[in-house]
Amino acid sequence: MAGPVTGPGPEEWAPIVLRLPDGRQRLEVRLYERRQDDRGPWMYRIGIPLWQHAGGGDVEPVEFRTWVTAGVLEPIDGVDLSAVVTHRAAHDSPVPEPSRWAWVVRPARGPAGRRGVVVHDHDCPLAAGAGPELGIDQALDAMLRPGAEACTRCDAAAVLLPALQLGAGVTGSVGASGQGEG
Repeated sequence: MAGPVTGPGPEEWAPIVLRLPDGRQRLEVRLYERRQDDRGPWMYRIGIPLWQHAGGGDVEPVEFRTWVTAGVLEPIDGVDLSAVVTHRAAHDSPVPEPSRWAWVVRPARGPAGRRGVVVHDHDCPLAAGAGPELGIDQALDAMLRPGAEACTRCDAAAVLLPALQLGAGVTGSVGASGQGEG
């Protein structure tokens, strides 16, 4: 649940950077929890420090907590995120194993007109007519571009995000999108 929370809580947290919607400003916030949904994308519960009117002309510090996607967060070099509560999805079925994996990259627009790409499985209806099919290495390279996301409406997020996170741990540096074209 999003909303203001007064005072510090007993929860473990780690600092992380939140990119604001204008695309230029960045704010250090608290990362409390990360949760993976059933299709693979991760959501991150953050706390944003703010001031709130306290009555009588005074203000007091509060923390606004909300859930965001990986696409708006940036890890801080040297910060260990291992103490942050992590809930991985309980996958009832294994990662899909199609007869062949091919990927398509479509341009997308994010918040404030920020350009990026969304990587889709070649069979995804959102990828129809988008361009040439790519191999796994090319798709992973595309996912490393700033603003890149994996589609959650097809197998792209379930296959590509775990592959990217294998050597790096879950840092929030790659994202997932159910938006398709943005």
